Amino acid sequence: MAINRDWWKNRIAYQVYPRSFCDGNGDGTGDLKGITSKLDYLKDLGVGVVWLSPVYRSPMDDGGYDISDYCDIDPLFGNMADMDELLAEAKKRDIRILMDLVINHCSDEHPWFQKALREPDSEEAGYFWFRESAGGPPNNWRSMFGGSAWENVGGDRYYMHLFSKKQPDLNWENPKLREKLVETIRFWLDKGLGGFRIDAITHIKKMEGLPSGPADGPDGMVGCFAYTRCIEGIGDFLTELREATFDQYECMTVAEAAGVPNEQLVDYIGPKGYFSTMFDFSYSEPYSYGHGWHTCKGPGEWDFRTWRNALYASQLFTQKIGYGAVFLENHDYPRACQKFVPEKDHSPAVQMMLGNLFFFLRGIPFIYQGQELGMTNPSFTSIDVIDDISTKNHYRVALADGLTPEEAMPLVARYSRDNARIPFPWDDSENGGFAPAGVKPWLPVHPDYKTVNAKAEMANPKGVYAFYKEMIRLRTESEYAKTILEGKFAPILKQYDKLIAYTREGEKKLAVICSLSDKTRKIKLPFGVKNLVLSSLDSYKLEGNILTLKPYQSVTLEIEEAF
Repeated sequence: MAINRDWWKNRIAYQVYPRSFCDGNGDGTGDLKGITSKLDYLKDLGVGVVWLSPVYRSPMDDGGYDISDYCDIDPLFGNMADMDELLAEAKKRDIRILMDLVINHCSDEHPWFQKALREPDSEEAGYFWFRESAGGPPNNWRSMFGGSAWENVGGDRYYMHLFSKKQPDLNWENPKLREKLVETIRFWLDKGLGGFRIDAITHIKKMEGLPSGPADGPDGMVGCFAYTRCIEGIGDFLTELREATFDQYECMTVAEAAGVPNEQLVDYIGPKGYFSTMFDFSYSEPYSYGHGWHTCKGPGEWDFRTWRNALYASQLFTQKIGYGAVFLENHDYPRACQKFVPEKDHSPAVQMMLGNLFFFLRGIPFIYQGQELGMTNPSFTSIDVIDDISTKNHYRVALADGLTPEEAMPLVARYSRDNARIPFPWDDSENGGFAPAGVKPWLPVHPDYKTVNAKAEMANPKGVYAFYKEMIRLRTESEYAKTILEGKFAPILKQYDKLIAYTREGEKKLAVICSLSDKTRKIKLPFGVKNLVLSSLDSYKLEGNILTLKPYQSVTLEIEEAF
């Protein structure tokens, strides 16, 4: 029987951060049983694909992205029987489960690495990037989490880690290592997994010779990206991986593939691409933070048109060769409203506008847990409550730059990954219903959980949750569904600042117009309007071809004529 490669395209995807979704056993930490207990919630929302951040056995140095056993579940989340139950219950509801596949690196507590430390001449030592170097690290590459990308293990012996020192990079040049990874992937797909989100995959190939580069900071080091991302020859590894695994199963693969040049996108997600789809990060970070988050511009202070052009370029290029994965939030970012809108203007209406902005782009939409509730950053005030290793590093960098703790914390906290990792609020009871009363959650619940929670949102016919449900209905069940799924994307109204506007043209013709301005404005439309499909506010004013938008309002219109 032929394998259906495109089953996922007309579905809605939802990312679960398992540690923070629902505590099923009452220990203050989210787990697999908790996720299973909430499948009906996800089904009711309209979700058809659920991506789980890592639940493998791990020391949790980097939120589970440091794996010590690829074929076992960490006791923090339950056991393999719990995973089997989740897969079975999800299948009953026609929900496919994706797991995070982290194969650029593993944990330093993985048995492979432990044996490599004990026995430098073992097969396992060849699975990693060990080098002998007298007088210091083998090169001046800087880790993405700060400091050298090399860790000394005694004498002149070092190993490479592009991320935490507890995340040694795997050496993909070694064919035996690649065979081991294929075995791991097939283990999970044989269990009935729906596929994988594939972490940091563009880093698996390193520049030949591992050369040092010109220093780009006072530490004398250079960022590792130019030497370890999208390096020539990576396609050979990815083709081999696809043919040995994904091609044999009806699965979905979505790559975290930062840095892929447009001219190479066809290799990644074209008709014979390495993956089903991929996330494009070219428009996800409007700010540039240099060597520390404390140097970032605040919401609305960055150049709007540059960001908008990146979003448009991504859509225009991707539609020529494949089908993308569109998103505004995930486990690595602060909440979208904190990035795109000044804090004084935050409101449920802003959350709806931002949702409207991305949800009708061409590509499968990924909702991050809590996004459908309108969750915001919790305003961390002390580094002591932070779990995220990256936030702790940026805090140290800020202090080293001369900031006091009182100055550094708010600047770093607004970009912390823990903003999106706090517990999901299910109701207004103690702990937001995430964990039983009297149990301390692993991260603090949001101070707004009494009013912003799933129970309250589901009961509000004009809330963010209801708005997301309507967008999902429009994408999957309405007369506009085929147009939103397959229709051509084209940007419009580019002469207006702080306006994202585009058409989707197929069986129907739609225009999506989203204002990121804090002022009421009049927009002259170059087409006729047949019907209002969706508005983030109750009021909608159209006089002739003049559309009036209130601050941060969005509308989706069925139109008479598109470009």
